[in-house]
Amino acid sequence: MLLDVKDLNVYYGAIHALQGISFSVEEGEIVSLIGANGAGKSTTLRTISGLLRPRAGAIHFKDQDITFTPAEQIVRLGISQVPEGRKIFAPLTVKENLLMGAYTRSDAQEIQDSMERVFTSFPRLKERISQLGGTLSGGEQQMLATGRGLMSRPSLLLMDEPSMGLSPILVEEIFRIIKEINSQGTSILLVEQNALMALSVANRAYVLETGRIVLSGDAREVAENPQVKAAYLGV
Repeated sequence: MLLDVKDLNVYYGAIHALQGISFSVEEGEIVSLIGANGAGKSTTLRTISGLLRPRAGAIHFKDQDITFTPAEQIVRLGISQVPEGRKIFAPLTVKENLLMGAYTRSDAQEIQDSMERVFTSFPRLKERISQLGGTLSGGEQQMLATGRGLMSRPSLLLMDEPSMGLSPILVEEIFRIIKEINSQGTSILLVEQNALMALSVANRAYVLETGRIVLSGDAREVAENPQVKAAYLGV
């Protein structure tokens, strides 16, 4: 098992944000976490990344306990996050943003090879290599944030709301690229409010409601669940 989360409890002050959730990601999978705003999806990713500390529970990655491992070390171990809202470095160029994603690495040739792989997936970024990140369109910024996440060569990529604010055409493109990244060997834990798209690319899915997992299973089965259809798919 690549990632194993057991009985995770996370608080914001007195607010019990995650209430004993357990889930896993196998090697080679895309796993989707779906749910409404405030359900705990982003909190889950931030806790795995080491940006939040759980009150109780455990997180294992490649059979190693990373529950209280510092965020920088978690990146070195092979987990990278593409944050909600992209959070690119607006004053830096596309190239400089990508190099920031490789800060844990030292081999210049390997870093260059990784950058070329990013440009293969996102040719538009190569065209804009010297352009400042802040001048890119929303879709291009999402591509840049994803490319930056890939520069550390993660085994597991955490993606937080990659379709947020994008046009339907760009959403299709981003999800096509998510499937491509996965086909190249990177496992993905995907948090996404566009449940229809998230379930269409995932192997398995978990539904979060107010800090609890209320449903899990094969993504197609979850998509066919009447409650999920009514709540998240508009059916």
